[in-house]
Amino acid sequence: MAAACSYISHCRILVVLIVAAVHVFCCGASDEGKDVYIVRMGSLLEGEYSTASLHLSVLQEVLGESSSATGSLVRSYTRSFNAFAARLSDEEHQIIASRKEVVSVFPSRTLQLQTTRSWDFMGLTETVKRNPTVESDVIVGVIDSGIWPESESFRDSGYGPPPAKWKGTCAGGSNFTCNNKLIGARVYTGTSARDNEGHGTHTASTAAGIKVSGASFFGLAEGKARGGVPSARIAAYKVCSEDGCRDQDILAAFDDAIADGVDLITISVGGVSRAFENDSVAIGSFHAMEKGILTVHAAGNKGPSSSTVGSVAPWLLSTAASSTDRKIIDKVVLGNGKTLTGNGINSFTQIKGKKFPLIHGEDASTTSCANPILARACGVGCLNGSLVKGKIVVCDSADRWGEAFRAGAVGSITLDNIETMQDFNYVLPLPTSTLTAHRHHVVKSYLNSTEKPQGNILKSEVMRNSAAPVVASFSSRGPNLIAPDILKPDIAAPGIEILAAYSPVSPPSGNPKDKRSANYSIMSGTSMSCPHVAAWPMNATKQVEYEYGEGEFAFGAGHVNPVKAIDPGLVYETSKDDYIKMLCSMQLSFFGTCPSEIKGSVKDLNYPSMQVLVEAGKSFTVEFPRTVTNVGLANSTFVSKVITDHSQMNVSVKPSILSFKSLKEKKSFVVIVSGKALPSPKRVSAALVWSDRTHIVRSPIVVYTSFL
Repeated sequence: MAAACSYISHCRILVVLIVAAVHVFCCGASDEGKDVYIVRMGSLLEGEYSTASLHLSVLQEVLGESSSATGSLVRSYTRSFNAFAARLSDEEHQIIASRKEVVSVFPSRTLQLQTTRSWDFMGLTETVKRNPTVESDVIVGVIDSGIWPESESFRDSGYGPPPAKWKGTCAGGSNFTCNNKLIGARVYTGTSARDNEGHGTHTASTAAGIKVSGASFFGLAEGKARGGVPSARIAAYKVCSEDGCRDQDILAAFDDAIADGVDLITISVGGVSRAFENDSVAIGSFHAMEKGILTVHAAGNKGPSSSTVGSVAPWLLSTAASSTDRKIIDKVVLGNGKTLTGNGINSFTQIKGKKFPLIHGEDASTTSCANPILARACGVGCLNGSLVKGKIVVCDSADRWGEAFRAGAVGSITLDNIETMQDFNYVLPLPTSTLTAHRHHVVKSYLNSTEKPQGNILKSEVMRNSAAPVVASFSSRGPNLIAPDILKPDIAAPGIEILAAYSPVSPPSGNPKDKRSANYSIMSGTSMSCPHVAAWPMNATKQVEYEYGEGEFAFGAGHVNPVKAIDPGLVYETSKDDYIKMLCSMQLSFFGTCPSEIKGSVKDLNYPSMQVLVEAGKSFTVEFPRTVTNVGLANSTFVSKVITDHSQMNVSVKPSILSFKSLKEKKSFVVIVSGKALPSPKRVSAALVWSDRTHIVRSPIVVYTSFL
């Protein structure tokens, strides 16, 4: 089903992202002890020189000396919007914030990265009809940790020169070369756009990597690796290092990417949600939207807690992470012949039939580890290396493999306290299997039944996951703290155990003592779902319930359906003016002054989903005015249908039938939602479906009473 792929009218093409930056100025010792602030100003002035001069002039008036102003300035954003970053004291930042030409001032924070089969699972198989000539004109901007240019996924065989609209450059540093596939690179942290983390290479290849046969992670998940739009071009913007991703660099990347001429921006970094006017991703993506560029953003990895989605602006597409029909498992074989299935991405191959001694963490503890609970859990510093050498350690905790690795064990068996198997796996630096409580108990019983317990952890294997798609437990949830009447995340896409290109200089487990080198690796996170991004309904009965933060708060409109997105039938179009009206209704002067009379509310925004926060204990009646544009068949009639199983909510649509006589024709309607008093907290939902018997356009409707 094409569930309101309409999040942006050109969301027909699969998604990716781009980044860029500006001019960096060094800072003098006089700025020691000051923090970096982002200063947003009015409209962009004509000519780069005049805008940059304005920034220095503002600083000079506040700081008093020209040299102080130059030393304080960190970046000027002059290509796509008018802003600058500067090192300021608290007093200086308050003085600048009081100036009439300044829209907002906020501290630069550091955000974090949100870390083959997936495309087939979504129906985008190799046999799907494509238009490589058109797709090769699509430029995907990836704002991330850089890229590994030599990866097979970025070879340019058969590519012509970049599209004429491309105005970017290859400024990736020394020993960094672009080609007709990877057409651009910029760096905002460090000296090279080369990816030392693996994350940026992974997301870029997921979005637009070419077809590479025989890709695998040491033989695991072997198959043909390919991106969603294999013929598209890639421009990489490196804003992240091992220390994180700074706001000042993210804004610089957006500034450049927009001016460079990218078509899509994919950005998989985030943190705690901020007010729109203080959120670098919201600000950058707004300016991208002004130029018709869609930004796709990872929702975040702070689930299953509610209200944890990062950037929640309606002009960007926020993606949750879901499973595919492929799951990776490993097995523990005990000396008594029993085999237990566990979780783990174990690429290590042991000698067939070989058995290793098993030892419990408590029996291998150091004398300094006095706490028996920590000893049983293999707490940090608790394992004696001489006692675990050559052995597999059994730990009563799910995340203590690191201590086993430090102490020199050949493997670890850890405990998952949840009775069901965890829904994702990590790549770890040693053979590790995480077992459910019941299976872990079997291991411990065996340990106590013999004087010389033995076992092995087998290399991982792939099994079919018939429950997919299900939202990952780590995927961030709504509701939206900043704009309670906007549903976030927007959509779900594959984000569990995704195989894609990787940086060979980055340890695949992230542990610096892991000496393996991989050209392709398996990663999980909303970062992986972001470049996948439309939607088919999720089966809510298959979701692991985490109380309030489930349903649409977890998966938005549903699961991405790229094939149906090509021909959605109807779209909900939204303009810059619509967003400004929405912001003003929230009393946010995002771009300066708002009209004295503010009409309407957030729920009036022409958004494909409909959500409202109502007061607990009181009956409610809410209206959602919407307008759709016909992009299907010239002469068509769409009939509405409301799907709900909640007696507490009634939904009607006026008019209930929309008849179109031409393409691009617009029709308006109102959705009226009413109901009896709801308790707190409570979420009830429904769906509005428009169909002309060829197209099905589905929009979620959510009513809730409070945040947790």
